[in-house]
Parts: sequence; C-alpha cells; structure tokens
Amino acid sequence: MLLIRHGRTPANVDGILAGRLPEIYLDQVGQESAQTLAKRIATVPVCHVVTSPLERTVQTTELVFGTEVPISHEHRLIECDYGQWQGKSLKDLALDKLWSVVQNTPDEMVFPDGESMAAMAERAVSAIREWDETLTQEHGDKAIWAAVSHGDVIKAIIAQALGLPLLS
Repeated sequence: MLLIRHGRTPANVDGILAGRLPEIYLDQVGQESAQTLAKRIATVPVCHVVTSPLERTVQTTELVFGTEVPISHEHRLIECDYGQWQGKSLKDLALDKLWSVVQNTPDEMVFPDGESMAAMAERAVSAIREWDETLTQEHGDKAIWAAVSHGDVIKAIIAQALGLPLLS
C-alpha cells in the first residue's frame, strides 16, 4: 500500500489548521507536486485508490492517478475533526494549553467539540485493514493500492503498523 498525503494548499502556507473545511484546494506547488508524484510512480501497477472525500485529497488523487485507476472515496480516511480548532492559525493554537498534549501525547488529545486523536486513528486503521483485505481478495497478495489522506491520519496508520504510540 502506498500512503499519499494531499498536496500543499493555501491553508498549509498560511499556517491554518484546515481540518474538514470545505473548498480547500491545492495551490500551484501542491498541483506540481502531485504531477511530479504521478511521473515517479507511473510504472507502479496500482490496482485501486482509496481517498478521503475532502477536495484536496480528491484533487491530489485525480492529478496523480487520472482516470486510469479505480477510485473509491472513504469517509474513514477524512481529516481529524479538530472541532473548535478547525480554521484557526497554528500560531494562535500553539498558545492553547492543549497544544502540549497534541505535541507530547497526541494519543490523549481530544479536540474541543471535536474528535479524539485515538478515535481518528482507530477509524483510519480500520479502513486500511478492511480495504487491504478486500483488495487482496480481488487482486491477490501482490496487489498494490494507494490511500490518499491527511498528515495526522497517515501518521496514525504508520504508528499502528509499527506498534508505536501516536506521534506528533
């Protein structure tokens, strides 16, 4: 499985925690990065792509894979629900007393009026396991597939695969 983070967005550049905000699209650099990735993995026989339904991940998926590979939208790969933190500047959030929890023990973090990092990790890992089982049954043990998601989601998937706690 290939884990792919969406390309850069204006929110990334501006230091905004976009979360699940709608209509966050790739900027020029993000588009170019996705196109570069498409060239780098053009010879990899990807049988299926599973993507978060947010615009920036769908756009990345389309730029990397075009219409050559079947694509499924998977809600469990959506960005963490950052609740009251969504849309705020990282600079301002760094002053919040919960910032140290996010940075030092993210597996204990529950965002105000949002989701816990642990719940996000559980849903994402569950989705990856289910898709891997399904695609292995359909395409065999050597099937290569891709998941396009978000930084925290990908970190949670990798941490679980390595048997590590969530890392900031």
